[in-house]
Amino acid sequence: MTGISTFSASPFPAGRILLIRPSALGDVCRTVPCLVSLRRAFPSAQIDWLVQDGFEAAVSSHPDLTGVVSFPKAAINAGLRRLRPGAAMSFAREIRRAGYDAVYDLQGLARSGIMAALTRARRRVGFADAREFGWLGYTHRHQVPPGHSVDRMLGLLAADGVPVTHDMRLFAAPADQEWARTQGLGRFALLAPTSRWPGKQWPIERFAALARELLRSGRADRVAVVGGRSERSACGPLLDGSIDGIADLVGRTSVGQLMALVEASRLVVANDSAALHMAVGFSRPLVALFGPTRVDRVGPYKREADVLQHVGETDTLDHKNEAIGRALMERILVDEVVERALAKL
Repeated sequence: MTGISTFSASPFPAGRILLIRPSALGDVCRTVPCLVSLRRAFPSAQIDWLVQDGFEAAVSSHPDLTGVVSFPKAAINAGLRRLRPGAAMSFAREIRRAGYDAVYDLQGLARSGIMAALTRARRRVGFADAREFGWLGYTHRHQVPPGHSVDRMLGLLAADGVPVTHDMRLFAAPADQEWARTQGLGRFALLAPTSRWPGKQWPIERFAALARELLRSGRADRVAVVGGRSERSACGPLLDGSIDGIADLVGRTSVGQLMALVEASRLVVANDSAALHMAVGFSRPLVALFGPTRVDRVGPYKREADVLQHVGETDTLDHKNEAIGRALMERILVDEVVERALAKL
């Protein structure tokens, strides 16, 4: 999990640093090595992380972080739609008043580039090829070669003179860990059967078949099912009461509680979703189900052996095309997932 470079002196003086990576939740989780790298390079600095509100718990307990700056995305968007920029202006004043010396935009989009510019930091670092003209917000732009998203973000730091470390560890808050202990799950496997994109989802009836086999094997006392509140309808066969031993936690966990559940689990089986990247951060046994996305770019970092995916040279990988995605996900059979999961248990 951890590979540490030989550290040299800090590349430039910085008392206050802002790391910008607001979303998505899985991307936030796999950005943690950049925080660790900055802390090693600047051991006495104030290092804050700008993250979308609601996702704060993903990073707030990390010992290398000084503070979290919450980005009220929904409130700002709602205000701008009504031509009421108050929330946006208040947020802009907040990040400007902080007086950051250096800002690292690891998202590389127009919005994050604007955030970097609004800080008025004298050193604003980002990707030279940031999309949507996001690069206009930077004072220092670096070309970073294609690769896994973690390597690209670390490559940006390295290009700016920051020695890097590949420490992926996540940290759950003690209160969330205590909550997980009170759920009475015993030895449990965790299933994350949903995804933001339908084309990334393994058929739900196959998740149900997997749950039955895990419980029948005796290697798991319970099977916890997690997902967002709006995703309950997509989990029907798992939550309809037909499987004894299911712990229905869909829509019933905060981000922090989800992290604590992942940390406490004996196994995580997930589509390409946030729970998968949390499993990497907590070094949990993992079966990752992939179809229309590139494992070499967005898969579980350094855990390619934990991925099940069946694609050929002529297949199109387009997670936004539901038909293509579903066809690729259906190539993953129940028997092979059960075999892989039981071996890890």
